[in-house]
Amino acid sequence: MIIPELSRSMLKNSLVLGLFAIVTVGGVTLLQQFTAERIQASERAAQLRALNEILPRDSYDNQLLDSSVLVQDPLLGTRQPMPAYVAMKNGQPSAVILQTIAPDGYSGAIQLLIGVQADGRVAGVRVVAHRETPGLGDRIELAKSSWIRSFENRSLSDPDASGWAVKKDRGEFDQFAGATITPRAVVGAVHRALQYFAAHKQELLAADRAPIAAEAAEAALEDEVEPDEVTTHSRAGAAATRDTLQTNDPQAEQEGRTQ
Repeated sequence: MIIPELSRSMLKNSLVLGLFAIVTVGGVTLLQQFTAERIQASERAAQLRALNEILPRDSYDNQLLDSSVLVQDPLLGTRQPMPAYVAMKNGQPSAVILQTIAPDGYSGAIQLLIGVQADGRVAGVRVVAHRETPGLGDRIELAKSSWIRSFENRSLSDPDASGWAVKKDRGEFDQFAGATITPRAVVGAVHRALQYFAAHKQELLAADRAPIAAEAAEAALEDEVEPDEVTTHSRAGAAATRDTLQTNDPQAEQEGRTQ
């Protein structure tokens, strides 16, 4: 008598646990489906806000996230394909936003968005991600200083090639007190992006080229940069993680930078 009762009890418990598992999995699945579109919309909105820091919304009339092409050149800081967003106004290309990498930052790669007007002038530059030291190199962020805006309306001829350097290197761009490596890397990346634009302007501004999906553009950047390289984000990027990942000693960095 005991064995049948025990069997029935075990069967009952198994059915209850199985039912609970089914309900739990179903609930999680429904929740993911319910929130997937909302999450995707939020991500696109964040990307668009980042791009709109480079180009004012009234300067183009196309869907910027859906008007991108993959470009590939060492001048962009990597040999891997990177997305370039092409802005259109009244059916004509008006500007391009390039995603580039300055590989020679003090603490690693610095990811940038660089907007270039059709006439070759810089529309704006924003730092997307970096791992530079707080209080020193992080002044490349617009939230920390206005230094990044010193590139606006500059071009390959303004200044000339020798002027595309920090003042410590006899150029025209300021460096930070006690921190030269970081601004030097950004200046170099912007200069190389302008060189790339000048060499490929016709292809970049071709109105009839085939666009790629925004998801493919994002995936291209994620494939290029390892997760441990992306540690700090400006307002143009995602949420920062500097509290847990920035470990440099500011005093030690200052001493190393001023040598």
